[in-house]
Amino acid sequence: MVGFRRPRWNFALQHAVAHAEALGKPLIILEALRTGYRWASDRLHQFVLDGMRAHDAHFDGLPVTYFPYVEPESGHGRGLLKALAASACVVVTDDYPTFFIPRMQRAAAKAIEVRFEAVDSNGLLPIHAADRVFSRAFDFRRFLQRQLLDHLNDTPLPNPLEGVTLPTAPDALIADAEKRWGRASIGALRGDTIAELAIDHGVGRIDATGGFQEAEQRALRFLGQTIDRYGEERSHPDAKAASGLSPWLHFGHVSAHQIFHEIVQNEGWDPSRVSDKRGGQREGWWGMSSSVESFLDELVTWREVGFNMAAQRDDYDQYESLPEWARKTLEEHESDPRPHQYDLAAFEASETHDPIWNAAQTELRETGRMQNYLRMLWGKKILEWSPNARYALDVMVELNNKYAVDGRDPNSYSGIFWVLGRYDRAWGPERPIFGKIRYMSSDNTKRKLRMADYLATFGTQGALFG
Repeated sequence: MVGFRRPRWNFALQHAVAHAEALGKPLIILEALRTGYRWASDRLHQFVLDGMRAHDAHFDGLPVTYFPYVEPESGHGRGLLKALAASACVVVTDDYPTFFIPRMQRAAAKAIEVRFEAVDSNGLLPIHAADRVFSRAFDFRRFLQRQLLDHLNDTPLPNPLEGVTLPTAPDALIADAEKRWGRASIGALRGDTIAELAIDHGVGRIDATGGFQEAEQRALRFLGQTIDRYGEERSHPDAKAASGLSPWLHFGHVSAHQIFHEIVQNEGWDPSRVSDKRGGQREGWWGMSSSVESFLDELVTWREVGFNMAAQRDDYDQYESLPEWARKTLEEHESDPRPHQYDLAAFEASETHDPIWNAAQTELRETGRMQNYLRMLWGKKILEWSPNARYALDVMVELNNKYAVDGRDPNSYSGIFWVLGRYDRAWGPERPIFGKIRYMSSDNTKRKLRMADYLATFGTQGALFG
């Protein structure tokens, strides 16, 4: 369990359960947390540990053996999977296309001697359903409108272990694993030992709890209380109308299938309401309310176009993956004068001349989140205040992946690279520094958005810890 860290609405877990039932074999669920991954911190560790603690309670009494492992030092967990797999018929894992997970899985597949299967449970559209990368969200949306209905009936079970009877895993196997590597204690799953780990303790925990139970509750609250305001108000920081679900989606604590199922129930929707027009229009295709369609465009189109890129291209996180027109215009304007320039340290500390940008960076640094619209402005200003686009990309990736709980995700990379032209088109008039890349300004942002309370909270005088 590496990408879809949830016991419900999970194709990978469902597939493993099906194998165990068909073979009459025990099922061991290994969920491990390494220390040596890049950007490892108290913030990210605690969020994952919250989910592992919820699993420890959930799987107790169910016909599986749940083995939570928290690595005390980098490299300590080496050999654990191989030891468990030595007695296995098959190993099932999550087909998640970014960060260190694909590389780790390739190494694991070579190290074990049994069948190794990776199962996709990322979104509504299987990540390998398309055989090409889409250069624009419009094109991907049009593809979805032509293909997605064929996949909507293929839904994971809400509770894949319901009514299942399986034999018990051998005591000796589990005892040996516990002796050699150690099963995470309740204290470790609470985070009691985080201070002892060789991770970044300067990136502190956030005031939100990870795990599938918290994720499902938040999703239900949003869908029941807030989604009607989403379409018109989500861009306004003071409205607090966004879903806020991206951290839990990133760690696989909640499924897009479950969220979609709840929407279908709330809307009384069925596929007969889908429009015959399949030209990539942003609203009107689903036949649902305007706010719901706006949310689905984010949950499905914009989220899954990033998975499409990451699944198809190994260089999804590299400057060279930008469209040719974007690289050309950025490089043509690389020597343009830049009235303001900042290095990584100044960006990280919110030490620019722009109070709106500083507030957005402070929110990211201190809470692990950033308001949706301001994420776009945040990136555009980093581009404007950097010596070149490559440096801007490095700054955005570093700050986002270090501080954002939903960083290191295909959707995060979509947002970062959108700043530099991915999924966009050339814009006029051509501007200094930006060239034909879409421009955004803090002055326009302040005029358009309601953000007085936001600035009072995260501005220089109102920052939570500063």
